[in-house]
Amino acid sequence: MKSFYAQYDGAEFPTQDHLFPSDQLLQFITQYGDQALKAIEQMLKCPQDPQQAQLLDQLIAQGLLDRDALGKLRLTPRAINRIQRRALAEVFANLPQGQREGHPKTTPGQGGDRIEGAKPYTYGDNVSELDIHQTLHNALTRQGLPKGQRAPTRQLTTDNWQLATDSWRIRFTERDFELHLHEGATNCSTVILLDQSGSMMRYGRFIAAKQVALAMQALVRSRFPQDTLDIVGFYSGASFIRESFLPLAMPKPVTIYDYHVRLRVPLAKLEHAPQHFTNLHMGLQLARRLLQRRPSQNKQIFIITDGQPTAHLDAGYVYLLYPPDPRSTLATLKEGALALRDGCRICTFALIEDYWGMEWVGFVDQLTKLTKGLAFYTSSADLSTCIMESYLSGRKKKTCLA
Repeated sequence: MKSFYAQYDGAEFPTQDHLFPSDQLLQFITQYGDQALKAIEQMLKCPQDPQQAQLLDQLIAQGLLDRDALGKLRLTPRAINRIQRRALAEVFANLPQGQREGHPKTTPGQGGDRIEGAKPYTYGDNVSELDIHQTLHNALTRQGLPKGQRAPTRQLTTDNWQLATDSWRIRFTERDFELHLHEGATNCSTVILLDQSGSMMRYGRFIAAKQVALAMQALVRSRFPQDTLDIVGFYSGASFIRESFLPLAMPKPVTIYDYHVRLRVPLAKLEHAPQHFTNLHMGLQLARRLLQRRPSQNKQIFIITDGQPTAHLDAGYVYLLYPPDPRSTLATLKEGALALRDGCRICTFALIEDYWGMEWVGFVDQLTKLTKGLAFYTSSADLSTCIMESYLSGRKKKTCLA
């Protein structure tokens, strides 16, 4: 066997992802959505390179791509799972140190991890969580050290042994008992409202938002299986995005470039109207209906958007209004108030790369104050950190089980 030596150039050694480019192709599909599958379909029909056709056949053989009843390419559950796990790994790799488990401040409860501290015993508490050291400290502080006497040297009977050892005993009362504290984790139902308006195509906003949604799906499945996660896309209308369709979702293309738009469209004919407006009003309505069917103790709505509402629903008609109209703002705020009445926690993630158009964040301030929620003003690059932090902290109870 011959050996060859050369100077190391510092390049990273190829991993499995580099040796087998299937993950790169899945990343391409995630970035360009349904258009990527159409391009791959065209490559299969008219292959310009034999290696491309061989690679696609290999993906089908690996179970990453499949064909539906109409013969069109589709992602398999194995491919979707790989996309989600890859997104989760990338999101957690970018989280700052010390924020991967949520906020450091916790609230006492039951059922979660044990945390530092103790609480007084109350009737009905589980005595298996008794803090022995703190309980012993309380008893000794109250009565002091016991003052015993030397046990008699003659043969002891039951009576004199009881008399000799009584003075050595530490006597406990109920007020001495203290229990360990636990982090009050509970189940949680979350709806992510994903802005699919035309402006989300800029600055890679939608790709970053979709990447976080995919990572959330993997996180809930692997770590919090008792939780539920639903994805709703809002544009000129709003629709539920199934898990298998999320990697293919994309913003709606802009079809009207007028500076002044005032359209009224019947709800039944909305699919024939321009789709690139921002109808957060209908998105919140659909999120409320989804959460009303969830029995979880905690319910929350995450809104990812880059602008204020430009559409709303009223009396069976959808109004598409640009520039933004106060009617759309008022209808959306009312729906947010109804969500608060239903016990939903609302977090808004405002993507603000457009510093010249910052006046729209006033709507986010109004929504946050009205719903007593949270608002994060962030860039696309920092979106994953904000959402993961908010989700992990939102799973903790807000009251102390004393």
